[in-house]
Amino acid sequence: MKKLILLGIVTVLLAPLSFAVEAVSAVHGTISKIDSGAKTIVVKTADGTERTFHFVAKTTFYGTEAGAKDAFHGLKAGSEVVAHYTALGSEYTAVEVDKVGKDGLKAVEGTVSDVKSGGKQLVVKSADGTEQAFQMADHAAAETGKGAEKSAKVTVYYTENAGKKVAHFFEKH
Repeated sequence: MKKLILLGIVTVLLAPLSFAVEAVSAVHGTISKIDSGAKTIVVKTADGTERTFHFVAKTTFYGTEAGAKDAFHGLKAGSEVVAHYTALGSEYTAVEVDKVGKDGLKAVEGTVSDVKSGGKQLVVKSADGTEQAFQMADHAAAETGKGAEKSAKVTVYYTENAGKKVAHFFEKH
């Protein structure tokens, strides 16, 4: 009976750990420094804030040099990026790094005209009146609840594959 009670207590104490899911946030800016030894990049945002991100084996990249042999996939100081990350205290770990611009993520500015499927699809009307629909990448879908309400002014950063536009990040203006 003592063993059963002890097992029950251990299960209750450890159960929350098995369901822990790290929240992913994102920041848009320019790489100001790369440290290949420490496997870090420093990203400077438009407001001048700098944040250091650590790379891990599972960090994924979009719009970077596919054949690049370096740990940073051809990214360098001055590259415009969106870094998706998790935070543990004051340490930030890059989950995904998206290059913006030539050969990277495309960008479109406009006004949100609709949010569908529980935040998994975003429709944006651009200044010329055309509407574009975007499927939201998983981490972007999680963020739609943080600012993608109708009539919000946004910039959507996306990839295009087989005619489908996939939003990886959006910024509210």
